[in-house]
Amino acid sequence: MPAPRLPARFLASPTRWIALGIGVGIASGLVAVAFFVCLEATVHFCFGVLAGMPMLVPPGDRLDLPLEIAVAPRPWVRFVLPALGGLLSGLLVFRFAPEAEGHGTDEMIRAFHHQRGVVRARVPLVKGLATIITLGTGGSAGKEGPIAQIGGGIGSLLARALGLPDRDRRTLLLAGVAGGLGAIFRAPLGSAITAIEVLYREDFESDALIPCVISSVSAYVVFTLVLGSTRIFAVPNLPLAQPYELWGFVLLALICVPVGRLYVWVFYLLRDRLFRRMPLPKAVVSMSGGLGVALIGLFVPEAYGTGWGAIQRALDGDLFLTTLALALLAKILATSFTIGSGGSGGVFGPTLFIGAMLGGLVGHGGHALAAPYFPHPAAYVLVGMASFFAGVASAPIGAMLMVAEMTGGYTLLPALMLVSVVAIVLQRGHSIYRFQVKDRFRSPAHAGELVVNVLEEMRVKDVMEESPAIPTLPPSARLEAIRALLTDGHHPTVPVQDAGGAIVGLLTTEHLRPVLDDRHLDALVVASDICAPPAWVHPDDDLARAHQLFQACGCPQIPVLGGSETSHRGRIIAMLDYRAVMRAFEGEVARRRRN
Repeated sequence: MPAPRLPARFLASPTRWIALGIGVGIASGLVAVAFFVCLEATVHFCFGVLAGMPMLVPPGDRLDLPLEIAVAPRPWVRFVLPALGGLLSGLLVFRFAPEAEGHGTDEMIRAFHHQRGVVRARVPLVKGLATIITLGTGGSAGKEGPIAQIGGGIGSLLARALGLPDRDRRTLLLAGVAGGLGAIFRAPLGSAITAIEVLYREDFESDALIPCVISSVSAYVVFTLVLGSTRIFAVPNLPLAQPYELWGFVLLALICVPVGRLYVWVFYLLRDRLFRRMPLPKAVVSMSGGLGVALIGLFVPEAYGTGWGAIQRALDGDLFLTTLALALLAKILATSFTIGSGGSGGVFGPTLFIGAMLGGLVGHGGHALAAPYFPHPAAYVLVGMASFFAGVASAPIGAMLMVAEMTGGYTLLPALMLVSVVAIVLQRGHSIYRFQVKDRFRSPAHAGELVVNVLEEMRVKDVMEESPAIPTLPPSARLEAIRALLTDGHHPTVPVQDAGGAIVGLLTTEHLRPVLDDRHLDALVVASDICAPPAWVHPDDDLARAHQLFQACGCPQIPVLGGSETSHRGRIIAMLDYRAVMRAFEGEVARRRRN
């Protein structure tokens, strides 16, 4: 059944994004509610009811569930859970939707750049169920990757159902991502910015900002109406950072850089060199990753799940420095085991965790050594969260705003800005997202637009080669004269020019071919009878206009007129060759890519 076509007036109106953004946002918000409730219920059932060792959760993630916690702890159950979850998640993913493997944000980025914004209909459901199983059984990952892929899938499916073009489908994909993130993290502004920022290392998808904001706010409203608007983390009141404190934050940024590179290196080392080379069924490989998490959890239980309860404890100052350091290293390994082996989850949550532990080490360690210069250790936990993600994901603005919204720590914005910029500048080129591209110029999604942009910046005079004598023909030229000029092999295109210097047409061998061998027509056919419509450029015209004329006339060359830029009369000073235009364009593209 063909997709319904929306009215042309609606599709051409900028206000369409209000309706589409609200629709995607409401759908994403409802799905985020269901995902969140199912996930928290699964975590509580597995670790509370079955294992008798409930996970710590921050205030904003607590749900009142009618499930009794086991009286006696069962450590063996907690040990078995991650491996069992890895097996079940692997069976589900690799049987029904292999693209739901790993961290969903990267798959969303790939869908935007390389798949015209298309996400298969089954992916949101499979991704949601696989993530609930992975995180619910203790796998070390985050919620943002799955909810980004789920929300993006909703936007893509809606665009396909409405028969929207590729460009609009990509925009609704991002709107769905923003809606999912805005709901699950209760951070509408930061989520909208993250959705358009995470696609590139040095650019934004600015065209999608308005629908992303509308979708994110709509999803946030739906989520908070159902589950409340409590911020995820409880943060003490923090004053604006004083100038003498900024050195401590810069120190934190400098520490984030090598740890961020270590995290990216370990993650892809284990994924590419270990798990992807295992000669085992993929579901068994996922189970082995879960077993690795279980072994780590024996010694550092903070590595289980999202670990956001440990972030709250770091904010409260309830973790020793040794615990912070061990939790940091354990989370790097546990996340690499979980996602690298094929488990379903995101990397945003773990990066916040690692950044929080780093910030806790600097803040609480500095406070113990020089309390006047590190007066508020909790501030370093928050700043570490944003700066670490900014560095490893090349997304400083979105991460900064999301952390501020999730915690209410708006007074830390100056420190967040400083540390995030330092981290991303020093971390450049080491992103956790492999499908990110440098900028819009490198994205296949914008190839057509960028061709025009490059050609608009180049001029005819930069490509043409002036000639002292360009052969022309008058409109009344006989077929014999036309044949003699065009078949000598030196003139691919001959302008037809009247006595007043006006271009009235163009002639090529293609126009001559139907009458080439008919000598009886020599006295009957003249140039004006068979020539193509007129086309010409001036030296200061851009190559985009020249390219359009080449496509319209179908000739390999078009004349360049000297004199007034608005006149179609004048001396022909050069013949602009299409191949020369393409060579110049390819050279400019290559130069920009090198830079």
